[in-house]
Amino acid sequence: MSASAQPAVPPRTALVTGATSGIGWETARLLAEQGHTVIVHGPDTESAHHAVERLVAAGADRARLRLAVADFRRLAQVKSMAAELSAAHPTLDVLVNNAAVAAPEQHTLTEDGNEVSLQVNFLAAYLLTRELTGPLSARPGSRVVNVSSTTHRTASLAWTDLNRARRYSRFAAYAQSQLALTVFAGATAPAGCTVVSVDPGVCTTALLSPYAHEGEPPAEGAARVVRLCDPRTPLVPGAHYDADGPSTDGHGERTARRLCKAADLLVAV
Repeated sequence: MSASAQPAVPPRTALVTGATSGIGWETARLLAEQGHTVIVHGPDTESAHHAVERLVAAGADRARLRLAVADFRRLAQVKSMAAELSAAHPTLDVLVNNAAVAAPEQHTLTEDGNEVSLQVNFLAAYLLTRELTGPLSARPGSRVVNVSSTTHRTASLAWTDLNRARRYSRFAAYAQSQLALTVFAGATAPAGCTVVSVDPGVCTTALLSPYAHEGEPPAEGAARVVRLCDPRTPLVPGAHYDADGPSTDGHGERTARRLCKAADLLVAV
């Protein structure tokens, strides 16, 4: 083996949320290509099955693909999915919190009473990560990668009105959800687990409009995500990764703890 060569990574088990299209699907494809068992999450059975069939057509081993279904607009479904996954996969090496939606033009609440982009983009990921603490703690070296966005740098957390009921704009709501996902990476992680967030870059996905006009292919963004899933890539716990490398963005543990307390109240199902 040459000095620059790296040893192969033993097969691992990874859950990718929002894996039916865009960066999520490409992330699942790349992980499957590396020989890992990939749990493909979709909001409904049909879209998840379709994503799996596309992965198989792209060369993935069907025997290493699993399904997970939950509509993140319904937190009860997130909890049910986590319970099913914990039973079926007592060891989980990688969780990629990728599922996201654009904030709608009009202020919209889920049946749980949360602004829809806050719930789908952050609260569901928060709840899922907490509910999967057991599997994520089962083997040292597990990783949680929160797929965020550069828009988080323009955001602020409306502490007294996280659901933006009093003053709503679709851009501010979406940016806040991405900031929350980024800050959450700095919270206390499951034992033996490292949590980070990543900006995959501006990619041509369903989220491109109304936030940008053109972007890179989703596979390029997915490659940035998958690099952080690789145990050979050293990580700074709680850091946010972008083209310039890791940074803490000035968000301390105190802010993360405050956000978790607020999230605990909002995800009470």
